Amino acid sequence: MIHPPAERRPVVDHLHGHAVPDPYRWLEDPADPETRSWSAAQEELWRAHAEELPGRDLWRSRVAALTGAGSAGTPAWRGESRFFLRRTAEQRHAVLYLAGPGGTEEALVDPAALDPSGLTTLDHWQPSLDGRLLAYQLSRNGDERSELRVMDVATRRTVDGPIDRCRYAPVAWLPDGKSFYYVRSRQVRLHRLGTPAGDDAVVMGEERSYGLGLDHEGRWLTIAAPSAGGGNDLWLADLSASSPDSPDLRVIQRDAGVATLPAVGRDGRLYLLTTLDAPRGRLCVADPARPDPEHWSELVGEDPEAVIGEFAIAGPVLLVSRTRHAVGEIGVHDLATGERRGEVPLPGLGSVRGLTTRPEGGHEVWFTYTDSVTPVSVHRHDTRTGRTSLWEAAPGALEVPELESRQVVFSSSDGTRVRMVVLARPGSGPRPAILYGYGGFGASLTPSYSSYVLPWVEAGGVFALAQVRGGGEEGADWHRDGMLERKQNVFDDFAAAAEKLVADGWTTPALLGACGESNGGLLVGAALTQRPELFAAAVCSAPLLDMVRYEHSGLGPAWRSEYGSADDPEQLGRLLGYSPYHRVTKGVDYPATLLTTFGGDSRVDPLHARKMCAALQWATSGTRPILLRHEDGVGHASRSADRAIGLAADMLAFLAAQTGLEIGG
Repeated sequence: MIHPPAERRPVVDHLHGHAVPDPYRWLEDPADPETRSWSAAQEELWRAHAEELPGRDLWRSRVAALTGAGSAGTPAWRGESRFFLRRTAEQRHAVLYLAGPGGTEEALVDPAALDPSGLTTLDHWQPSLDGRLLAYQLSRNGDERSELRVMDVATRRTVDGPIDRCRYAPVAWLPDGKSFYYVRSRQVRLHRLGTPAGDDAVVMGEERSYGLGLDHEGRWLTIAAPSAGGGNDLWLADLSASSPDSPDLRVIQRDAGVATLPAVGRDGRLYLLTTLDAPRGRLCVADPARPDPEHWSELVGEDPEAVIGEFAIAGPVLLVSRTRHAVGEIGVHDLATGERRGEVPLPGLGSVRGLTTRPEGGHEVWFTYTDSVTPVSVHRHDTRTGRTSLWEAAPGALEVPELESRQVVFSSSDGTRVRMVVLARPGSGPRPAILYGYGGFGASLTPSYSSYVLPWVEAGGVFALAQVRGGGEEGADWHRDGMLERKQNVFDDFAAAAEKLVADGWTTPALLGACGESNGGLLVGAALTQRPELFAAAVCSAPLLDMVRYEHSGLGPAWRSEYGSADDPEQLGRLLGYSPYHRVTKGVDYPATLLTTFGGDSRVDPLHARKMCAALQWATSGTRPILLRHEDGVGHASRSADRAIGLAADMLAFLAAQTGLEIGG
């Protein structure tokens, strides 16, 4: 394949004794005429290649059919009314609905109705405590720079806003229904309805990613924020003893290197999900008037093989969700003693999310469930009877392919035991395969329905999800073992997963593709530059690839605690050691590579993929394609269903063409 030329310029940074070449620095500026010309040529090359991909329309058709399952979300109750999300096969975005006491459903926020182009997304929402008002956030073109508005639910009239710079801001309504805490420009502020946002009191002025909470009485305010050394910092204020504009925030935890999530229950106790002295997590309680760790009392101890997730209180019962080697479960505990009484029955071996209850208390708990062949559905558990029932299934009826799911355990290069889930149709012998990974920020890869995975398996391929270090599948230590100076462990685990797939006869290097998104794109970039012989193809979607300059764009500055900083001499050396862009070497036969970028991405700047694409096209000694697929009008995460379908189909068609998988064959 003939790739568009890109001039290599003699740009070299001298950092802490390192000479760091950056020949494609000029591609960082998307407005530069030369960058625009190069990008246009890359787009033309991709489009020409995409039009020739075998079965591309069939892949799109099958992805669309499986996406038609839609989705359902857990209810947020306010009295006898409930707010909830649902997306049907006909809807491009999930719609926020309100169901009144009689069960009649009405659409409150429909992004497609607000913007028929499909470029507006609903990022976050939170009803007031009495349900009369709704704070909701919209962003456009995928940039996630949300604007917050307040709706009068009865009249559908906007009564406040828009307030800009509210990226996925948590909202904590005060009981008066006239004010709320929220996050704007990465600062915690108090907003009173009808007043200009510029007059809002700044409660926490340091720019960080904050989480907020208020108890049901609006007395106890909790604030959490990630700390530089890992874990989070934590504050608590008694609003009955200080002004809401200037709450007397008491430090509970700072620079402790542990993660703690607080909540004050209806019983007046402070509940704390924490990794303090428990890498897999435990649940403690305390008197909110004495919230310091020395006064914590353990209610539910650490499970040596399961990671604690959420908890919910329903009458005298405490429900605690965990993931046991990435498979979800919900334990039933005595609220007073923490003693385990049993388990909530689940439909299968899958993932559980979003335990919710009525704010006023009661015996009911709702949660979502999904697994490899089950779209996200909502279930209800009754703590009086111990019964679990389906509350709302995904709205689209469809047939899914028969498949087998196996959990495979293998050893990484340092002897660490790592797990991987392998999905395939019954059969034997090497087959085209995709190895998917993430490995960062404590995020876990757990069983879930995917209209991207199922068509591949249905066509006869193997899909493997590697639960490598850096994720949260095995707790806080698992995350720490894949960050900062231990980041190379993530890449070693992924390579070992690929070798295991080959050794066990699932596939061969000539049939194997690697795939990852965002931090997972960094993982794939490292894999293809460190072990190019292991893979026939790779897809890096919205990837981080220049780890020397990642801090200069997007949300890069917020990720220093995960990766380190080039400003630190020791950390720079480690970053250079694995930075995919800097490891590209002339004369290597690199795997066929598709890099995907999005014009509205405000998290990971497309400059990473542009520079990597140019470097790989210059360096590769083989004839396999190196391609860049750019899409305007969407961002890093949320997008309309039709846009998601198009992206998934193109990625599958590319990987299938390079590994020999034929859809419908």
